[in-house]
Amino acid sequence: MENNILIGTRVDCLYRVSTDKQVDYDDKSQADIPMQRRECHRFCEKMGWTIVHEEQEDGVSGHKVRAENRDKLQIIKERAKQGKFDILLVFMFDRIGRIADETPFVVEWFVKNGIRVWSTQEGEQRFDTHTDKLTNYIRFWQADGESEKTSIRTKTALGQLVADGGFKGGMAPYGYDLVKSGRFNKRKHEVFMLAVNEAEAAVVRIVFEKYVQEGFGVQRIASYLNDLGYRARSGKPWHHATIRGIVCNLTYTGVLRCGESRSEVLPQLQIIEPELYEAAQHIRVSRSKDYEATRTVPRNIAGNSLLSGNVFCGHCGARLTLTTNGKRYPCKNDPNRIVKRVRYICYGKTRKQTECDGQTGYTAHTLDGIIDKVVRQIFERMKAVPKSEIVNIRYKEKMEERKALLRSIRAEHTKVSAELNMLKAEVIKSLRGESAFSQDLLGSLISDCETKCLEVQQQLEAAQLAYDEGQAVLEHLNAQYDDIISWADMYDTASMEAKKMIVNCLIKRVEVYRDYKLHIDFNIDFEQFSMGMDIVAIAA
Repeated sequence: MENNILIGTRVDCLYRVSTDKQVDYDDKSQADIPMQRRECHRFCEKMGWTIVHEEQEDGVSGHKVRAENRDKLQIIKERAKQGKFDILLVFMFDRIGRIADETPFVVEWFVKNGIRVWSTQEGEQRFDTHTDKLTNYIRFWQADGESEKTSIRTKTALGQLVADGGFKGGMAPYGYDLVKSGRFNKRKHEVFMLAVNEAEAAVVRIVFEKYVQEGFGVQRIASYLNDLGYRARSGKPWHHATIRGIVCNLTYTGVLRCGESRSEVLPQLQIIEPELYEAAQHIRVSRSKDYEATRTVPRNIAGNSLLSGNVFCGHCGARLTLTTNGKRYPCKNDPNRIVKRVRYICYGKTRKQTECDGQTGYTAHTLDGIIDKVVRQIFERMKAVPKSEIVNIRYKEKMEERKALLRSIRAEHTKVSAELNMLKAEVIKSLRGESAFSQDLLGSLISDCETKCLEVQQQLEAAQLAYDEGQAVLEHLNAQYDDIISWADMYDTASMEAKKMIVNCLIKRVEVYRDYKLHIDFNIDFEQFSMGMDIVAIAA
C-alpha cells in the first residue's frame, strides 16, 4: 500500500511521554499518547499526508536518555535510511527529545537524510543555512531551560511546603497528631499541621534510648513494649517492622522532609535530639548484612559477655562466637554460686573453615576482664587531660584537612569549567562548518563535560560549606569528647547491655592471639582523642 502513496507525503509519527503516568493521563486528565496521536492524524488529514508508520515511547525521559539509547527513535532513523517515509511528524519538537546539546543535531540528521521534520504545533524545522542552524540550536537550548524550570517547579511544590514547615499529607507519623492549620491550598482544601502527641512521644523516646543506649534490636524493643503493656496506635501489639520505621524516621528530630527537601529544625515537633537519631542510624547501618564483614555494633546485646560482633581470631581472622558447653561450675570467687562456662571460640577453626594455629577458644570471663581493664584505664587517662587541650588540637587538624580539600576541588573546578567553555565556543564554529569536531561528537563532549562540571560544582559547594562551618566542627568535637566522658562517668554503674554498647562504640575490632595477647583497633571517634596512648601496654 505504501507504494501507492504519493512520494513526499509519506509520514512517520513519533509519540513520546517522559513518565509512565503520562502514558495514560496528562495534567488536564486527558490521555497524553492518544491526544498526540489524534492531533497528528488531524494534521495529516489537513495537509493531505498519509501516515505509513507510528512509534510510541512510553516513560522515556528526553532529559536523561540519549538518542542512541532510545530504541523507537533508532527504528525511525533506520526507516529513514531505507527511504520508507518523507516526513517525520511529532506533536511538539520536545517529543523528539529535550537534551539541549543533542536534539537539534538529531533533527538536523533527519533533514540531511532527506526527511522533513514537522510539529503539529510549531511547523517545520529547517536547516537550510548556518543562520537556521544557530537559531534552532539556541531555540532548543532555551526550550530545554524552560522545561527544566518547569520540572523543578513541579518537583519542588511539595518540597517548598515542607521547607516552610507544612505537612505534605497522609497519616501522621506515630508520635504526632494532625491539627488544622487554618490555611487552605489552591483547591480550597484545609492544610493540616503536625503536633506532638505526648503519650506517643514518650514511647518514641523509649525506642531510641533502648536502641542506642542499651543496644536493643527492633524485635527485642517490640517485645519490651508489649511486656510493659504498650500498644501500637491500632491497638495491636508492637511489631518489629513498626519499630524499625520509627528508628528510621527523621521527623522525630523536628525536621520534615519530602524527597531531597528538608525543613529547618522545628522545635515544636522535636521529640528526640538529632545526635540520638544519628547514633541510631550509625547502629542500624553497622548492624546491616551489607556490613557483615566489618560490623562493629553488636546485633545481640543480651547475655553477660562484654564483646559481641567485634572480636576476631588473630591467627586466622575468623570471628569469635560465644558458646557454653552446658556444664555448670562453682564460681571461683563464690563457691556457693554455680555458673556456666562461657567461651569465645574461633568459628573458623571449630568448623574447619580456616587453617588456624591459634587456640580453639578463650574464656569469656578472662577476655572480658582484660577489655574491662583497658576501658577503665583509658577513661581515667582521658579524664586527666584537659578538654581544651584535646579538642583544640583536633580542631586545628580538622580545619587543615578541610582547607586542603577545598583548594584541590577548587583547582579541579577551574580546569573543568575552562574545558566546558572551550567546547561551547566550538558550537558556533560547528554550526558554521568551521570546527574540527563533528556535531555529534561535540554534542557528546559537551554533555559529558557538563555532567562532570556539575559533579565538581557540587563537591566544591560541599567542601566550601564544610570549611565555612568551622564553628560546627568545634561543636562536633566538643560533643564527641562529652560523649566519651559521659560514658566514663556511667560505665561503673551501667548495665551489661549498656557496657556492651559503650565498648562497641569505643572499640572497632579486637584480635585475640594465644595466651590472650590482644590487638585493639579503636573507632575513629575515640582514636582522635586518644593522644597516643599506649593501648598495648595497658592491655598487657
